[in-house]
Amino acid sequence: MPELLTPFWLLGLVGLAAYMLGSVPFGVVVARVMGLGDLRAIGSGNIGATNVMRTGNKLAGALTLALDAGKGAVAALIAWVAIGEDAAQAAALAAFLGHLYPVYLGFKGGKGVATFIGTAFALAWPVALAICAIWAVVFKLSRYSSLSALIASALSPALALAFGHGSMAALFAALTLMIFYKHSGNIRRLLAGTEPKFERKRP
Repeated sequence: MPELLTPFWLLGLVGLAAYMLGSVPFGVVVARVMGLGDLRAIGSGNIGATNVMRTGNKLAGALTLALDAGKGAVAALIAWVAIGEDAAQAAALAAFLGHLYPVYLGFKGGKGVATFIGTAFALAWPVALAICAIWAVVFKLSRYSSLSALIASALSPALALAFGHGSMAALFAALTLMIFYKHSGNIRRLLAGTEPKFERKRP
């Protein structure tokens, strides 16, 4: 973890602002704007990009992915430029928690993978690229989005150390634990062999 140089009251304000940004449910917004209906009543009911992609609308899925990742990246980058690394990590954590437990949706949110990747790009882009590469390889081999996310995130603390971003390792470990918690149902289905593979809808 970085040395705490920022006053706690300022970290609290940063965290609150980042949480509110992270709480914006872009998947729900994009689905409604593009006429796909209430995302929470579609597929898995999750508000993330994977569930949007299951509607068959690739543009909507890509927009959701970019916006969910972007809110994490923007929160961390602004905090880093304006204050410092400790504030950036606080903002990253708060934005991530906002996506998982958004105030605008009664604290029922997504699983955090896109927002996690966005914060990783802001804090340690080489680590983020490695995470994306691992996700892509596992997904190509398995067609399980959940398994890809679990493996890629689990390796992120080690990747942070390997790429010289050791101060980020504890944060990545904490985010990974929360990703695993939010994927507990997926983990049970993977172990039981009942987890559905990702299949694109044919136009």
